[in-house]
Amino acid sequence: MNHSTADGTRIDRRALVAASITVALWASAFVSIRGVADHFSPGALALGRLLTGSAIMGVLLLVKRVGFPPREAWRGILISGVFWFGAYMVVLNWGEQKVDAGTAAMVVNVGPLVIALLGGWLLREGFPRMLVAGMAVSFAGAIVVGISTSSGGHSSLGGVLLCLLAAVCYGVGVVGQKPALRHASALQVTAFACFTGTIVCLPFAGQLVSQVSRAPLSASWNILYLGAFPTALAFTTWAYALARTTAGKLGATTYAVPALVVVMSWIFLGEVPAWLAVAGGALCLGGVAVSRLGGSASTPAPASVPAPAPRAAGGGPVHGPAAEASSTGSD
Repeated sequence: MNHSTADGTRIDRRALVAASITVALWASAFVSIRGVADHFSPGALALGRLLTGSAIMGVLLLVKRVGFPPREAWRGILISGVFWFGAYMVVLNWGEQKVDAGTAAMVVNVGPLVIALLGGWLLREGFPRMLVAGMAVSFAGAIVVGISTSSGGHSSLGGVLLCLLAAVCYGVGVVGQKPALRHASALQVTAFACFTGTIVCLPFAGQLVSQVSRAPLSASWNILYLGAFPTALAFTTWAYALARTTAGKLGATTYAVPALVVVMSWIFLGEVPAWLAVAGGALCLGGVAVSRLGGSASTPAPASVPAPAPRAAGGGPVHGPAAEASSTGSD
């Protein structure tokens, strides 16, 4: 069933349900990553998650009889796979060993600003005044979060910087993936980027085997959950939703990720960010909102990397953009 918005755009209710599933699963990824931080190193966790996601995506490609992407799409797929599915996941996992899940989600969600900045520079999409203003606000928020963590407590300044680096990796992956989507489907781009990320993380195979043998069974199941749901399923539901409405409208749904992460981490991990970190995170998200006031089509939303959709991030970032940049992760 469809509904019309004030601007006359029709929204498929099924698309909204799919987007809601994506947001909830991406939020859960930040909490799951934090929950296994004591049992798996960043690289081993990323590889375990990607191996699971790749296996599921591979089966999906076989069932749907989807072949290899055309040659023109491979450059963007490789960039996305290396930076979003590979580097982003490792760095986010590392960051979440030092900061709580809620703080990580708030910091990683400056990803859309990174995407807009890179788009303005590399894709020559320009730098609207509201984008510059939003960057300033988010930068101030990052400073506040950093101040809140430098005085001791649950988080560390190093962890905040790692989450910012994860946001940069996510942004590079989205911008790199943008051209690939002109030549291949969202499913192809997402699946083969996931395969690429898995290959990038193969050097951590020894750590994964060693740590799985020592970790409690619940932690190993958590890795399977991360690969099956926040990775394979969430990216698929995002692609489904993106095909039925605009990326700009779907991108707004990712603003709910940090709030959901804070609630989930409080319930499941007993973690609540310091009030100053929450204030700084609100400034970060406020900066992203300000950057969108100019209506620039080039400003993508975090989670769409994979659908393309990464804060992932999960930590994906959470741990996902403009319609052309639809790619995501995050989390």
